[in-house]
Parts: sequence; structure tokens; C-alpha cells
Amino acid sequence: MAIYEITKDHIRSVAETKFSTAGVRERADLQRLLRQQIDIVSPETLVIGEEFGDWEDSRRRIDLLGLDKEANLVVIELKRTDDGGHMELQALRYAAMISTMTFEKVVDAYAVYLERLGKEGDARSLVLDFLEWDEPNNEEFAQDVRIVLVSAEFSKEITGTVMWLNDYGLDVRCIRLKPYNLDGRTLIDIQQIVPLPEAGAYQVQLREKAQKKREGRTKKWDESSFMAEMERAAGPKAAAIAKDLLRWSEKFSEIAWSGIDGIFTANITNDDGKSPLFLVRTEGRFGFRLRRLCLKPAFSNRDVQIEMLQKINEIPGLTLTEDALGGKPSFKIELLLDPIALQKFKAAVNWLVNQIRKSSPSDESLKDNRAQV
Repeated sequence: MAIYEITKDHIRSVAETKFSTAGVRERADLQRLLRQQIDIVSPETLVIGEEFGDWEDSRRRIDLLGLDKEANLVVIELKRTDDGGHMELQALRYAAMISTMTFEKVVDAYAVYLERLGKEGDARSLVLDFLEWDEPNNEEFAQDVRIVLVSAEFSKEITGTVMWLNDYGLDVRCIRLKPYNLDGRTLIDIQQIVPLPEAGAYQVQLREKAQKKREGRTKKWDESSFMAEMERAAGPKAAAIAKDLLRWSEKFSEIAWSGIDGIFTANITNDDGKSPLFLVRTEGRFGFRLRRLCLKPAFSNRDVQIEMLQKINEIPGLTLTEDALGGKPSFKIELLLDPIALQKFKAAVNWLVNQIRKSSPSDESLKDNRAQV
């Protein structure tokens, strides 16, 4: 893809160049500039390390290590070469090495990074603020590792490998930085070439399917094991509420079992993907994934988001502010022991279901269950 300059009299092509010809170095220039504006290649990402290699018996270093808003670790590898070398293999090795990092390890790494840059601030508080968490949640932390490959160009071997990896549920992206020379100035055309942006929804569906398979291979939850663990961890009353919610919600939603410690989520899946209505944890809490809901077309309007908060706040004992729209608020399930609170909770969920139905009036899967709510 060429770049052209429009002048008064004609359209003039802008000559391609190379980073080496333009005097742009890989680490001292590209890496330094991208760490300051990482959203260019990885939106909603906090850089927590540079040249990161906190492991034994290895001299290998991750160019940039990040953390995204979903609390996933992000490996960012940079090359200024015309083919990308073997960067996908390096990145996979790094992803495996950091896959077991805990919240505290990330805080330690970020503290070192801040000190190295001479920046002030408490690393722990800054990470929590970025994630919009009140306290660490190891169950939700670093469930996946994303990979972002950044290069002037990519070989067919790399793009083919990345597409195959994505088919198996990984999240690997190729961002091409192609330099151009315009009258002595260096311009950069930045494009995500794998996966193509317009195929993003399809890729998300593939990853969710692969994630479900991985969860099934590691630790399987079902109603019996979930309720037994919840009764042990939170008591028989909490388990009774959870069973009531399960029986009620499975009439109109899909139930997903996940988590190390046990979660069941009531979801609705339509043309817009999967929308989580609510979740229940074996530890004795229930909650909403408001941030994910607000990304769905049914809840993209600010007025609808405010109405959603109002519906949830009708549950006695809950008072959510607008800040909650960007998070995943959870509450003790004992709140729902009150019959009025339980009724208001179900009314709020019914409202969510109706909003999703209104946004997808032709969706057959929702039509089939319309009378069961």
C-alpha cells in the first residue's frame, strides 16, 4: 500500500524508506518512543517493564511488558527489519515465562521500571488505579497473555504462524510500521495486519471458544461441584440462593462454569457476541461485568448505562456510582436473602435481557426463550 501526497497540481507518491536509512534505531528510538505512546500499537495498555527478564538461567529480555485493562499481561516485541525475523517464536517463549506472574510480581516489576525512569508514584496504587480495582483479585489477574508483534514488515511464515495460533485461542497481533520519506521527514504508516480489524469479532468468538476448551481441560465445574464448594466456603444459605439463581437464569441464558475457585456466569449470546448478565462465585459473592456490558451495542448509549445503574441500585443495600460502569462490581450474596432484594435483582437482570433483545430483534436464539423470563 503506497502513500501519496496531494498537492495543488497533482498527486505525488511518497517514497518508502527503511528505518536504518532514516537513522531510526530499534531500541534507542522505536522502543523508547513507543513506550511513551504505547496506545499506538496496543490500546488501553500500561507499560510495566522494559527489557524485562526477571527469570533465572536466561539472558532473554522482553522489549516491553504491559498490562491491559482486562488484567492480561501483554508481551510487546519490536523489530525494525523487513521480515520480522523469528520474533513470534521469541514472543511465545516470553509469554510462557511470564504466564505465572502474580499481581505482586507485576507490582514489583513496575516499581523497578518507575525507578529506572525516575518517575514517582506507588506502583501498587498505580496498577490498581489502572485496572480500576479496589483491591487485588488474583482470580481475575493474568488469566491470559496477549502478544503484540511490531515490525517494519512480516514474512509469510510469521503471519501464517500467528493466524494458526489465533485459531487455537491465543491473542497475537501483528502491527506493521512502514516508514516513508517526505522531503527529509520520516513518516510512519501504522496498520494492524493480523488479525484484520474487520475480522475482530470473529477472532473474539474463536478465542472464547478456545478458552472454554482450555478451562474444560484444566478444572471442570458443574452444578454439583460448584454448589458443594460454595456450601463449604460460604455456607448453606449462600448455596441455596445460588441454586435459586441458577434454576431461574438457565431458563433464558447460557450458564458458563469457570474460574480456579468456581464461578458460574449467566450469558446471552447473539450477533453481538456474548453478554454477561451476572455471575456468582463459590466464595459467596455475586456481581456484574458492567465494563463488558457497556462495550455492547445494547448498552453503548450513556442514558441506557445510567438507567442500568438505576435498575441495579434498586436492589436494597447497593449504591453504585457512575465509576462502576468501567468495572466489575461484586457484592455479598447474603444481600439477596431479603426477598425484596432478590426480586429487585431479578428485575434488574430481566431489564438487561430486554435491552439485549431490543438491540437484536431478529435474533432467533433470543426469540425462542422470550416467554421464559
